[in-house]
Amino acid sequence: MDFLSRGLLWTALIFFKTAFPHPSPSVQAQTDSSVSPASVDSFSAADPGPAAAPFPRRVEQVVARDLENDAGGAIQLTWTLSPDDHTGGSIKEYLVLRSDTPKGPFTELGQTTSGDSTFVDNQAVTGQPYYYKIAAVSFARAGTDSIRRVTAESETTGPAVATAQWFNSARWNILLGILIISGAIIYYIVAAKSGRAFYIRKIAGIEEVENAVGRATEMGRSVYFVPGYHDMDDVQTLASMAILGRVAQVAAQNGTRIDVPVARSMVMVTARETVREVYGRAGRPDLFQDDQVRYLTDDQFGYAAAVDGLFVREKPGTIFFVGAFFGEALVMAETGNSIGAIQIAGTAQPAQLPFFVAACDYTLIGEELFAASAYLSREPKLLGSLKGQDFGKALFLAAIVVGIILEMIGWDVSGWFSG
Repeated sequence: MDFLSRGLLWTALIFFKTAFPHPSPSVQAQTDSSVSPASVDSFSAADPGPAAAPFPRRVEQVVARDLENDAGGAIQLTWTLSPDDHTGGSIKEYLVLRSDTPKGPFTELGQTTSGDSTFVDNQAVTGQPYYYKIAAVSFARAGTDSIRRVTAESETTGPAVATAQWFNSARWNILLGILIISGAIIYYIVAAKSGRAFYIRKIAGIEEVENAVGRATEMGRSVYFVPGYHDMDDVQTLASMAILGRVAQVAAQNGTRIDVPVARSMVMVTARETVREVYGRAGRPDLFQDDQVRYLTDDQFGYAAAVDGLFVREKPGTIFFVGAFFGEALVMAETGNSIGAIQIAGTAQPAQLPFFVAACDYTLIGEELFAASAYLSREPKLLGSLKGQDFGKALFLAAIVVGIILEMIGWDVSGWFSG
Protein backbone atom coordinates (compact mmCIF):
# COMPACT_ATOMS: atom_id res chain seq x y z
CA MET A 1 0.00 0.00 0.00
CA ASP A 2 1.47 3.28 -1.05
CA PHE A 3 1.84 6.35 1.13
CA LEU A 4 -1.31 8.06 -0.23
CA SER A 5 -3.52 5.01 0.45
CA ARG A 6 -2.28 4.67 4.03
CA GLY A 7 -2.99 8.40 4.63
CA LEU A 8 -6.56 8.07 3.41
CA LEU A 9 -7.12 5.01 5.60
CA TRP A 10 -5.87 6.74 8.76
CA THR A 11 -8.00 9.80 7.98
CA ALA A 12 -11.12 7.61 7.68
CA LEU A 13 -10.35 5.84 10.98
CA ILE A 14 -9.89 9.15 12.82
CA PHE A 15 -13.17 10.45 11.39
CA PHE A 16 -15.17 7.42 12.55
CA LYS A 17 -13.57 7.47 16.00
CA THR A 18 -14.54 11.13 16.36
CA ALA A 19 -18.09 10.78 15.02
CA PHE A 20 -18.96 7.58 16.92
CA PRO A 21 -17.05 7.58 20.21
CA HIS A 22 -17.27 4.56 22.52
CA PRO A 23 -17.83 5.26 26.25
CA SER A 24 -14.97 4.37 28.45
CA PRO A 25 -15.88 1.79 31.13
CA SER A 26 -13.80 3.68 33.63
CA VAL A 27 -15.97 6.81 33.22
CA GLN A 28 -19.33 5.15 33.94
CA ALA A 29 -20.56 5.01 37.52
CA GLN A 30 -18.06 7.50 38.91
CA THR A 31 -20.67 8.33 41.57
CA ASP A 32 -23.97 6.79 42.56
CA SER A 33 -25.94 9.54 40.78
CA SER A 34 -24.08 9.06 37.47
CA VAL A 35 -25.23 5.45 37.07
CA SER A 36 -28.38 4.81 35.08
CA PRO A 37 -31.13 2.90 36.94
CA ALA A 38 -30.51 -0.16 34.75
CA SER A 39 -26.95 -0.46 36.02
CA VAL A 40 -27.95 -0.55 39.72
CA ASP A 41 -28.60 -4.06 41.05
CA SER A 42 -30.64 -4.34 44.23
CA PHE A 43 -30.10 -7.10 46.76
CA SER A 44 -31.43 -7.71 50.23
CA ALA A 45 -30.56 -9.99 53.11
CA ALA A 46 -33.55 -12.14 52.15
CA ASP A 47 -32.40 -12.33 48.51
CA PRO A 48 -28.60 -11.89 48.48
CA GLY A 49 -28.11 -12.90 44.87
CA PRO A 50 -24.49 -13.44 43.79
CA ALA A 51 -21.62 -12.59 46.10
CA ALA A 52 -21.80 -8.85 46.71
CA ALA A 53 -20.69 -6.17 49.18
CA PRO A 54 -21.43 -6.77 52.90
CA PHE A 55 -25.00 -6.01 53.96
CA PRO A 56 -25.71 -3.19 56.44
CA ARG A 57 -26.94 -4.03 59.89
CA ARG A 58 -30.68 -3.49 60.21
CA VAL A 59 -32.51 -1.03 62.45
CA GLU A 60 -34.16 -2.14 65.67
CA GLN A 61 -37.06 -1.07 67.88
CA VAL A 62 -39.36 0.13 65.12
CA VAL A 63 -42.48 1.70 66.64
CA ALA A 64 -45.58 2.72 64.67
CA ARG A 65 -48.32 4.65 66.45
CA ASP A 66 -51.04 7.16 65.74
CA LEU A 67 -49.82 10.75 65.39
CA GLU A 68 -51.10 12.63 68.42
CA ASN A 69 -53.19 15.81 68.35
CA ASP A 70 -54.26 15.58 64.72
CA ALA A 71 -57.43 15.11 62.72
CA GLY A 72 -56.54 11.56 61.70
CA GLY A 73 -54.91 10.18 58.57
CA ALA A 74 -51.35 10.10 59.94
CA ILE A 75 -49.12 7.50 61.63
CA GLN A 76 -45.75 8.31 63.17
CA LEU A 77 -42.81 5.89 62.84
CA THR A 78 -39.70 5.91 65.01
CA TRP A 79 -36.72 3.54 65.15
CA THR A 80 -33.17 3.25 66.43
CA LEU A 81 -30.50 3.93 63.84
CA SER A 82 -28.54 1.11 62.29
CA PRO A 83 -25.13 0.55 63.94
CA ASP A 84 -23.64 1.31 60.52
CA ASP A 85 -25.25 4.77 60.48
CA HIS A 86 -22.42 7.04 61.61
CA THR A 87 -19.89 9.40 60.14
CA GLY A 88 -18.14 7.49 57.38
CA GLY A 89 -20.63 4.62 57.74
CA SER A 90 -22.22 2.66 54.91
CA ILE A 91 -25.85 3.71 55.47
CA LYS A 92 -27.09 6.15 52.83
CA GLU A 93 -30.84 6.20 53.46
CA TYR A 94 -33.79 4.39 55.02
CA LEU A 95 -36.79 3.09 53.08
CA VAL A 96 -40.22 3.02 54.72
CA LEU A 97 -42.22 -0.02 53.62
CA ARG A 98 -45.95 -0.46 54.27
CA SER A 99 -48.49 -3.24 53.90
CA ASP A 100 -52.10 -3.93 54.80
CA THR A 101 -51.20 -7.39 56.12
CA PRO A 102 -48.33 -8.58 58.35
CA LYS A 103 -47.02 -10.95 55.64
CA GLY A 104 -47.01 -8.39 52.85
CA PRO A 105 -46.47 -7.63 50.12
CA PHE A 106 -44.77 -4.44 51.33
CA THR A 107 -44.55 -1.39 49.07
CA GLU A 108 -42.17 1.53 49.36
CA LEU A 109 -43.94 4.49 50.98
CA GLY A 110 -41.12 6.98 51.32
CA GLN A 111 -37.54 7.45 52.39
CA THR A 112 -35.42 9.42 54.82
CA THR A 113 -31.76 10.32 54.84
CA SER A 114 -29.18 8.69 57.03
CA GLY A 115 -29.21 9.98 60.59
CA ASP A 116 -33.00 10.46 60.56
CA SER A 117 -35.01 8.08 62.72
CA THR A 118 -38.55 9.43 62.31
CA PHE A 119 -41.12 9.39 59.55
CA VAL A 120 -44.78 10.46 59.37
CA ASP A 121 -47.10 8.51 57.07
CA ASN A 122 -49.58 11.17 55.94
CA GLN A 123 -51.20 8.81 53.42
CA ALA A 124 -52.90 6.59 55.99
CA VAL A 125 -56.66 6.09 55.99
CA THR A 126 -58.28 6.75 59.36
CA GLY A 127 -59.34 3.46 60.98
CA GLN A 128 -57.31 1.26 58.59
CA PRO A 129 -54.60 -0.94 60.22
CA TYR A 130 -51.13 -0.88 58.63
CA TYR A 131 -47.88 -2.82 59.05
CA TYR A 132 -44.44 -1.33 58.50
CA LYS A 133 -40.80 -2.23 57.92
CA ILE A 134 -37.75 0.01 57.80
CA ALA A 135 -35.01 -0.97 55.36
CA ALA A 136 -31.46 0.30 55.87
CA VAL A 137 -29.84 0.97 52.48
CA SER A 138 -26.22 1.16 51.41
CA PHE A 139 -24.55 1.22 48.00
CA ALA A 140 -21.41 -0.69 47.01
CA ARG A 141 -19.51 -0.83 43.75
CA ALA A 142 -19.52 -4.26 42.09
CA GLY A 143 -16.98 -4.17 39.34
CA THR A 144 -16.41 -1.23 37.08
CA ASP A 145 -19.79 -0.87 35.40
CA SER A 146 -22.48 -1.44 38.05
CA ILE A 147 -23.46 -0.51 41.59
CA ARG A 148 -25.22 -2.81 44.03
CA ARG A 149 -27.90 -1.39 46.35
CA VAL A 150 -28.03 -3.62 49.39
CA THR A 151 -30.79 -3.39 52.00
CA ALA A 152 -31.48 -4.92 55.38
CA GLU A 153 -35.13 -4.90 56.46
CA SER A 154 -36.29 -4.66 60.05
CA GLU A 155 -38.85 -6.83 61.76
CA THR A 156 -42.48 -6.14 60.88
CA THR A 157 -44.23 -3.77 63.28
CA GLY A 158 -47.95 -3.14 63.61
CA PRO A 159 -50.80 -2.97 63.36
CA ALA A 160 -50.95 0.83 63.63
CA VAL A 161 -54.26 2.66 63.19
CA ALA A 162 -54.70 6.38 62.52
CA THR A 163 -57.38 8.04 64.65
CA ALA A 164 -58.69 11.59 65.06
CA GLN A 165 -58.49 13.43 68.37
CA TRP A 166 -61.23 15.72 69.63
CA PHE A 167 -58.86 18.02 71.47
CA ASN A 168 -55.30 19.17 70.75
CA SER A 169 -53.67 18.91 74.17
CA ALA A 170 -50.64 20.88 72.96
CA ARG A 171 -52.83 23.98 72.67
CA TRP A 172 -54.33 24.05 76.14
CA ASN A 173 -53.10 27.61 76.62
CA ILE A 174 -55.26 28.83 73.71
CA LEU A 175 -58.33 27.21 75.28
CA LEU A 176 -57.52 28.80 78.63
CA GLY A 177 -57.20 32.24 77.06
CA ILE A 178 -60.51 31.88 75.19
CA LEU A 179 -62.31 30.82 78.36
CA ILE A 180 -60.90 33.73 80.35
CA ILE A 181 -61.78 36.35 77.73
CA SER A 182 -65.25 34.86 77.09
CA GLY A 183 -65.94 34.86 80.84
CA ALA A 184 -64.82 38.48 81.11
CA ILE A 185 -67.05 39.56 78.22
CA ILE A 186 -70.08 37.80 79.70
CA TYR A 187 -69.39 39.33 83.12
CA TYR A 188 -69.11 42.89 81.77
CA ILE A 189 -72.22 42.52 79.60
CA VAL A 190 -74.23 41.40 82.63
CA ALA A 191 -72.77 44.23 84.71
CA ALA A 192 -73.58 46.80 82.00
CA LYS A 193 -77.19 45.57 81.78
CA SER A 194 -77.53 45.95 85.53
CA GLY A 195 -76.74 49.64 85.19
CA ARG A 196 -73.11 49.68 86.24
CA ALA A 197 -71.19 52.59 84.73
CA PHE A 198 -67.90 51.85 82.96
CA TYR A 199 -65.15 54.26 82.09
CA ILE A 200 -64.25 54.39 78.41
CA ARG A 201 -61.32 56.44 77.24
CA LYS A 202 -62.43 59.43 75.23
CA ILE A 203 -61.85 59.20 71.47
CA ALA A 204 -60.83 62.62 70.17
CA GLY A 205 -62.27 62.09 66.69
CA ILE A 206 -65.70 61.20 68.07
CA GLU A 207 -65.62 63.99 70.64
CA GLU A 208 -65.10 66.49 67.83
CA VAL A 209 -68.12 65.39 65.77
CA GLU A 210 -70.36 68.14 67.17
CA ASN A 211 -67.72 70.84 66.71
CA ALA A 212 -66.93 69.72 63.17
CA VAL A 213 -70.59 69.65 62.09
CA GLY A 214 -71.19 72.94 63.91
CA ARG A 215 -68.39 74.60 61.93
CA ALA A 216 -69.96 73.47 58.65
CA THR A 217 -73.30 74.87 59.87
CA GLU A 218 -71.74 78.24 60.69
CA MET A 219 -70.13 78.41 57.26
CA GLY A 220 -73.37 77.45 55.52
CA ARG A 221 -71.77 74.42 53.93
CA SER A 222 -72.67 70.75 53.81
CA VAL A 223 -71.13 67.74 55.57
CA TYR A 224 -69.76 64.82 53.55
CA PHE A 225 -69.52 61.28 54.94
CA VAL A 226 -67.50 58.79 52.84
CA PRO A 227 -68.05 55.19 54.12
CA GLY A 228 -65.15 53.61 52.25
CA TYR A 229 -64.89 51.33 49.25
CA HIS A 230 -66.01 47.96 50.66
CA ASP A 231 -69.51 46.49 50.81
CA MET A 232 -71.65 45.72 53.86
CA ASP A 233 -69.90 42.37 54.40
CA ASP A 234 -66.87 44.25 55.76
CA VAL A 235 -66.85 44.92 59.50
CA GLN A 236 -65.31 48.35 58.91
CA THR A 237 -68.29 49.37 56.80
CA LEU A 238 -70.65 48.15 59.53
CA ALA A 239 -68.79 50.25 62.09
CA SER A 240 -68.96 53.27 59.80
CA MET A 241 -72.76 53.04 59.71
CA ALA A 242 -72.89 53.48 63.51
CA ILE A 243 -70.75 56.60 63.26
CA LEU A 244 -72.86 57.83 60.32
CA GLY A 245 -75.90 57.67 62.58
CA ARG A 246 -74.20 59.96 65.12
CA VAL A 247 -73.01 62.43 62.45
CA ALA A 248 -76.46 62.50 60.80
CA GLN A 249 -78.09 63.11 64.19
CA VAL A 250 -75.96 66.21 64.85
CA ALA A 251 -76.51 67.41 61.25
CA ALA A 252 -80.30 66.99 61.58
CA GLN A 253 -80.35 68.91 64.88
CA ASN A 254 -78.40 71.76 63.29
CA GLY A 255 -80.39 71.69 60.05
CA THR A 256 -77.21 70.95 58.05
CA ARG A 257 -77.24 68.92 54.87
CA ILE A 258 -75.24 65.66 54.97
CA ASP A 259 -74.19 63.94 51.76
CA VAL A 260 -73.09 60.30 51.60
CA PRO A 261 -71.46 59.23 48.29
CA VAL A 262 -71.12 55.41 48.14
CA ALA A 263 -69.51 52.81 45.88
CA ARG A 264 -71.81 49.85 46.67
CA SER A 265 -75.54 49.43 46.24
CA MET A 266 -76.04 47.66 49.58
CA VAL A 267 -74.14 50.44 51.36
CA MET A 268 -76.40 52.97 49.63
CA VAL A 269 -79.56 51.24 50.90
CA THR A 270 -78.21 50.87 54.43
CA ALA A 271 -76.87 54.42 54.66
CA ARG A 272 -80.08 55.88 53.24
CA GLU A 273 -82.22 54.09 55.81
CA THR A 274 -79.83 55.08 58.61
CA VAL A 275 -79.96 58.77 57.72
CA ARG A 276 -83.73 58.73 57.15
CA GLU A 277 -84.33 57.11 60.54
CA VAL A 278 -82.06 59.58 62.32
CA TYR A 279 -83.82 62.57 60.72
CA GLY A 280 -87.15 61.12 61.82
CA ARG A 281 -85.99 60.62 65.43
CA ALA A 282 -84.68 64.19 65.46
CA GLY A 283 -88.12 65.47 64.43
CA ARG A 284 -86.86 66.74 61.08
CA PRO A 285 -88.12 64.16 58.54
CA ASP A 286 -88.93 66.94 56.08
CA LEU A 287 -85.25 67.82 55.71
CA PHE A 288 -84.24 64.42 54.40
CA GLN A 289 -83.94 63.90 50.64
CA ASP A 290 -83.14 60.63 48.89
CA ASP A 291 -80.33 62.19 46.83
CA GLN A 292 -78.36 62.90 50.02
CA VAL A 293 -77.18 59.27 49.78
CA ARG A 294 -76.09 58.64 46.21
CA TYR A 295 -74.42 55.80 44.36
CA LEU A 296 -71.45 56.83 42.21
CA THR A 297 -69.56 53.79 40.85
CA ASP A 298 -67.97 50.60 42.11
CA ASP A 299 -64.72 51.30 40.23
CA GLN A 300 -62.10 52.17 42.83
CA PHE A 301 -60.43 55.19 41.25
CA GLY A 302 -63.54 56.17 39.35
CA TYR A 303 -65.17 56.47 42.78
CA ALA A 304 -62.23 58.50 44.08
CA ALA A 305 -62.38 60.85 41.07
CA ALA A 306 -66.15 61.37 41.48
CA VAL A 307 -65.79 62.14 45.19
CA ASP A 308 -62.93 64.56 44.51
CA GLY A 309 -65.08 66.32 41.92
CA LEU A 310 -67.88 66.76 44.47
CA PHE A 311 -65.42 68.16 47.00
CA VAL A 312 -64.01 70.71 44.56
CA ARG A 313 -67.40 71.85 43.24
CA GLU A 314 -69.41 71.94 46.49
CA LYS A 315 -66.61 72.70 48.97
CA PRO A 316 -68.10 71.03 52.07
CA GLY A 317 -67.14 72.41 55.47
CA THR A 318 -66.56 69.01 57.11
CA ILE A 319 -65.60 65.62 55.66
CA PHE A 320 -65.66 62.21 57.36
CA PHE A 321 -63.70 59.26 55.93
CA VAL A 322 -64.81 56.21 57.93
CA GLY A 323 -64.55 52.62 56.65
CA ALA A 324 -62.25 50.49 54.52
CA PHE A 325 -59.93 52.52 52.27
CA PHE A 326 -57.12 51.57 49.93
CA GLY A 327 -55.06 53.43 47.31
CA GLU A 328 -57.75 56.11 46.97
CA ALA A 329 -57.36 57.25 50.59
CA LEU A 330 -54.63 59.85 50.08
CA VAL A 331 -56.20 61.12 46.83
CA MET A 332 -59.47 61.99 48.55
CA ALA A 333 -57.95 63.17 51.82
CA GLU A 334 -55.55 65.56 50.06
CA THR A 335 -58.38 66.99 47.95
CA GLY A 336 -60.44 67.61 51.09
CA ASN A 337 -57.46 69.21 52.77
CA SER A 338 -56.89 71.52 49.78
CA ILE A 339 -60.38 73.07 50.10
CA GLY A 340 -59.90 73.77 53.81
CA ALA A 341 -62.45 71.32 55.20
CA ILE A 342 -62.22 69.83 58.68
CA GLN A 343 -61.53 66.13 58.17
CA ILE A 344 -62.08 63.22 60.55
CA ALA A 345 -60.97 59.78 59.36
CA GLY A 346 -61.12 56.25 60.71
CA THR A 347 -59.97 52.93 59.27
CA ALA A 348 -58.47 49.60 60.27
CA GLN A 349 -56.28 49.44 57.14
CA PRO A 350 -52.72 49.85 58.51
CA ALA A 351 -51.27 50.92 55.16
CA GLN A 352 -53.69 53.87 54.87
CA LEU A 353 -53.46 55.20 58.42
CA PRO A 354 -50.30 57.28 57.79
CA PHE A 355 -52.03 59.11 54.92
CA PHE A 356 -55.07 59.93 57.03
CA VAL A 357 -52.91 61.06 59.95
CA ALA A 358 -51.00 63.40 57.61
CA ALA A 359 -53.99 64.86 55.75
CA CYS A 360 -56.80 64.84 58.35
CA ASP A 361 -57.39 66.71 61.60
CA TYR A 362 -58.43 63.64 63.61
CA THR A 363 -57.95 59.93 62.92
CA LEU A 364 -59.55 56.88 64.52
CA ILE A 365 -56.72 54.36 64.53
CA GLY A 366 -57.50 50.66 64.18
CA GLU A 367 -59.71 49.42 66.99
CA GLU A 368 -60.90 52.93 67.85
CA LEU A 369 -63.11 52.59 64.78
CA PHE A 370 -64.90 49.58 66.31
CA ALA A 371 -64.90 50.98 69.84
CA ALA A 372 -66.70 54.07 68.54
CA SER A 373 -69.95 52.11 68.22
CA ALA A 374 -69.96 51.27 71.93
CA TYR A 375 -68.68 54.75 72.79
CA LEU A 376 -71.56 56.45 70.98
CA SER A 377 -74.48 54.12 71.72
CA ARG A 378 -73.60 52.98 75.29
CA GLU A 379 -75.56 49.83 74.43
CA PRO A 380 -74.87 47.21 77.18
CA LYS A 381 -73.87 44.37 74.84
CA LEU A 382 -71.42 46.51 72.89
CA LEU A 383 -70.12 48.17 76.04
CA GLY A 384 -69.63 44.86 77.88
CA SER A 385 -67.94 43.29 74.87
CA LEU A 386 -65.55 46.23 74.60
CA LYS A 387 -64.62 46.08 78.29
CA GLY A 388 -64.16 42.31 78.16
CA GLN A 389 -61.79 42.59 75.22
CA ASP A 390 -59.83 45.31 77.00
CA PHE A 391 -59.53 43.01 80.02
CA GLY A 392 -58.11 40.26 77.79
CA LYS A 393 -55.56 42.65 76.25
CA ALA A 394 -54.46 43.82 79.70
CA LEU A 395 -54.13 40.19 80.84
CA PHE A 396 -51.97 39.22 77.86
CA LEU A 397 -49.82 42.33 78.29
CA ALA A 398 -49.27 41.49 81.94
CA ALA A 399 -48.35 37.89 80.99
CA ILE A 400 -45.78 39.16 78.48
CA VAL A 401 -44.21 41.51 81.04
CA VAL A 402 -44.06 38.77 83.71
CA GLY A 403 -42.58 36.33 81.20
CA ILE A 404 -39.85 38.81 80.21
CA ILE A 405 -38.96 39.39 83.85
CA LEU A 406 -38.77 35.65 84.61
CA GLU A 407 -36.60 35.04 81.54
CA MET A 408 -34.27 37.85 82.62
CA ILE A 409 -33.74 36.29 86.06
CA GLY A 410 -33.05 32.88 84.52
CA TRP A 411 -36.38 31.04 84.68
CA ASP A 412 -37.18 29.19 81.45
CA VAL A 413 -40.87 29.90 80.75
CA SER A 414 -40.82 29.33 76.97
CA GLY A 415 -42.68 26.05 77.33
CA TRP A 416 -45.51 27.64 79.29
CA PHE A 417 -46.83 29.51 76.28
CA SER A 418 -45.58 27.40 73.37
CA GLY A 419 -47.81 24.41 74.21
